[in-house]
Amino acid sequence: MPTPSPPPSELLLIAGGGVYPLELLRSARAHGVRRIVVLAFRGETNRQVAAEADEVHWLYLGSLRAFLERAASVGIRDVLMAGLIRPFRLFHLRPDREAFELLMKLRVKNAETIFGAIGHRLAEHGMTLQPAHWFMEHAMPAAGLLSARPPTPREESDIALGWRVARATSGLDIGQTVVVRDGVILAVEAFEGTDAAIRRAGRFGGPGAVVVKRAKRGHDMRFDIPVIGRRTMRILRKIRASALALEAKRTIILERETVVREADQMGLCLLAFEGDDG
Repeated sequence: MPTPSPPPSELLLIAGGGVYPLELLRSARAHGVRRIVVLAFRGETNRQVAAEADEVHWLYLGSLRAFLERAASVGIRDVLMAGLIRPFRLFHLRPDREAFELLMKLRVKNAETIFGAIGHRLAEHGMTLQPAHWFMEHAMPAAGLLSARPPTPREESDIALGWRVARATSGLDIGQTVVVRDGVILAVEAFEGTDAAIRRAGRFGGPGAVVVKRAKRGHDMRFDIPVIGRRTMRILRKIRASALALEAKRTIILERETVVREADQMGLCLLAFEGDDG
């Protein structure tokens, strides 16, 4: 679903960590959203997001009742969820009774099931969790080469292999990223997240790794959209990766101009790959 035109007059932003919520907030402003209220999480949300919001409510992870009550109290129907919640935090929560009961009902606990259940609870309170790419379509590249350097034949082969593996594993809710070098699968993203998976691959494979990132098949675009940014580029530089392939139109590149410039500076091939399914 594209960003509506005209946009809603007000927006409730559930903001995790990183720069994504800040860019989304600023883009929503540029599109004409007049009132933006942020639900922020202590220890996760960038304080700059809170500083630029019209209103902010700080919460603790795991306090689902307080979260739902605060969300309902602001009186905004359209809700966006953006930003990173560090994976290890899920094992160090002190959930309230409502959060505990929600988690116990889930046979499989991952981004889709947890955030999907939260979206259902928001709907019970009259709110609609909208696609997380609202106002961010400009940051989702079309298929094609983004960097100055095209892939080498070896990189093309590794990208094709990584794409096939990522397509297969994405349906298993393992992760969105696969790292390959010379036909060897160095790492498949698991619970540790994209950044840690890339670092792990660098330890195993050395320079020249190819990183492939794509959304899962049937990905719920309301949350957990694949995102890369300057932090990703720093890690790629550190492990001396040679190429990064992303799924076109379903991956967000934060600070895109800077990311492309850094890719060229380090000689990295950066391209957007046409997806083969929905």
